[in-house]
Amino acid sequence: MTNPLLADWTTPFALPPFADVTDDDFAPAFEAAMDRARANIAKIAENPEPPTFASTIEALEQADAALNRVLGVFFNIAGADSTPKREELQRDFSPKLAAYGSEITNNKPLFERVETLWNARDTLDLTPEQQRVLMLTRRGFIRSGADLEGYAADRLTEVKNRLAVLSTQFTQNLLADERSWYMELTEYELEGLPDFLIAAARAAGAEKGLQAPVITTSRSLIVPFLQFSPRRDLRERAYQAWTARGAGGGPTDNRPIAAEVLALREERAFLLGYDSFADYKLETEMAKTPKAVRDLLMQVWEPALAAAEADSTRLSAMMHGDGVNGELEPWDWRYYSEKRRKEEHDLDEAELKPYLQLDRMIDAAFAVASRLFNLDFKALDATLYHPDARAWEVTRDGAHLAVFIGDYFARGSKRSGAWCSAMRSQQKLAGDIRPIVVNVCNFAKPEAGKPALLSYDDARTLFHEFGHALHQMLSDVTYESISGTSVARDFVELPSQLYEHWLEVPEVLAEFATHAETGKPMPKALLDRLLAAQTYDSGFDTVEFLASALVDLAFHEEEAPADPMRKQAEVLEGLGMPHAIGMRHATPHFAHVFAGDGYSSGYYSYMWSEVMDADAFEAFKEAGSAFDADTATKLERFILSAGGSEEAEDLYTAFRGKMPGPEALLKGRGLSQG
Repeated sequence: MTNPLLADWTTPFALPPFADVTDDDFAPAFEAAMDRARANIAKIAENPEPPTFASTIEALEQADAALNRVLGVFFNIAGADSTPKREELQRDFSPKLAAYGSEITNNKPLFERVETLWNARDTLDLTPEQQRVLMLTRRGFIRSGADLEGYAADRLTEVKNRLAVLSTQFTQNLLADERSWYMELTEYELEGLPDFLIAAARAAGAEKGLQAPVITTSRSLIVPFLQFSPRRDLRERAYQAWTARGAGGGPTDNRPIAAEVLALREERAFLLGYDSFADYKLETEMAKTPKAVRDLLMQVWEPALAAAEADSTRLSAMMHGDGVNGELEPWDWRYYSEKRRKEEHDLDEAELKPYLQLDRMIDAAFAVASRLFNLDFKALDATLYHPDARAWEVTRDGAHLAVFIGDYFARGSKRSGAWCSAMRSQQKLAGDIRPIVVNVCNFAKPEAGKPALLSYDDARTLFHEFGHALHQMLSDVTYESISGTSVARDFVELPSQLYEHWLEVPEVLAEFATHAETGKPMPKALLDRLLAAQTYDSGFDTVEFLASALVDLAFHEEEAPADPMRKQAEVLEGLGMPHAIGMRHATPHFAHVFAGDGYSSGYYSYMWSEVMDADAFEAFKEAGSAFDADTATKLERFILSAGGSEEAEDLYTAFRGKMPGPEALLKGRGLSQG
């Protein structure tokens, strides 16, 4: 019987045949696709004819098409709906993929063909996009060790293989801790909690097969619990469990993994001739150097710290007024901040939530894309990998552009956080290949028959991930290696963070923020109060982010610490970190940094991109409308459709005319000194 992962997919839009795929299909499909890819690579390397762009670079682009197809399905499912079998497969696949990558970059005849083309590039009559792909291909070989010989080459292969194993282990340890911890609540312990949180806690308990409501480490549950629970002892218990993920001792403890990862990354950088891993990693980013990153972060740190310290004084006074002595603790901040927001802005999360229905926020994200980019979204009746996932066809003027899949609810089998990925990326080399794009979130699932309600932060997350999805869906390049979000890491967050701004546009909320029971739009007075409070608690939000970014930078810019937790404490002490604010992601659960190389030495990227997104939205304001057609056209042309076809700074400058400074960012966060 033909393996469904290797067969031709005759499903609508060539969606993966999820209904026919079992976990037993992945390993044989992976091995067969890997063998096919190796054969394709050997054919390129052993070609007796002089290298051409088509026979070498374009052939490399297509060499592992079957493997990418298998892995596009597997890794999306493994992250969003894990099982013990899938976790076992991840542990098996990761070192094999690392070894396969090393085989390619260590293939001297193959690299010689790439180098020959590079040296002759001015005579090849290449298009600008082809020149870009050639440069990136050669750079990728060199940065992966193609120039190394002997021990250095062999050791680098060992290092990369070990890092692949460790990143998978880190991820699975974190998922195990998140899956195992929950706190049952009695009816008495529900007192003081808003109805939406009680309903979400009951649904979370039902998902675990329990009769009692529970709080889990899902952000959509634990944050509102910390905001509303009057029980300080329970807030402390929940907060401690949330921040102890990956640090509980035993087989799921990520602290020794983090130490080994940092040591291996440092060795990798040294083998390649760099002074630090941060120097190696940032070379290809917009920032270029650790100094440029630190300069930006510290420009924001000082005003953020001042704002946070002032807020801490106010919240401490509120707590002492309640008769609670001692210091304001991290499990107190959100509780008293929520009270203060109610006092100062007459704004209550419990009042807001009924107006932020998940389905209406999805409609809002689609409607904004329709107005900006003339896109249409039609629900698909398709079998997907999980019953919670939904799919839409994306078209423009009747022409198919993409399939978009949304998987929004938290569950024990899903890793935490929110992300965008592609099961298939856009390209034209193998035909007009249109993408299959996936947004995964972890919103609290409602009780049966009730609408899912979001916090305002949840709604921002939905818009953020959909901004990433647009970057994939509107991609219009020939080569998959530069398609969609295949851009510098500190540029990739620009489309996502920019899209968040449309959630703040009053006419969007006026149309789509409708009450779950009455259907009436959000009252203008409430809408005005919501928008007026956009920078409320910005000191806290900025400090907790910057602390993580600066610890990440210190880990990779300086000598790899034998004890990352001690180093983390030293960095925070040096910054003057407020006692009542924790890092957004402490080391043992810092998946951005340790679950792979993606954001290692690069967590700053969100803020680097925020400098641009604040400035980019100003372009719409200057044009007189958040939906100005000419500005939207430029945004699509130079940012969303261009992928990595040019340097990020050149693309942004083509859109905006020049690179911005941090002033718009500080203003947008309410931290401007002016």
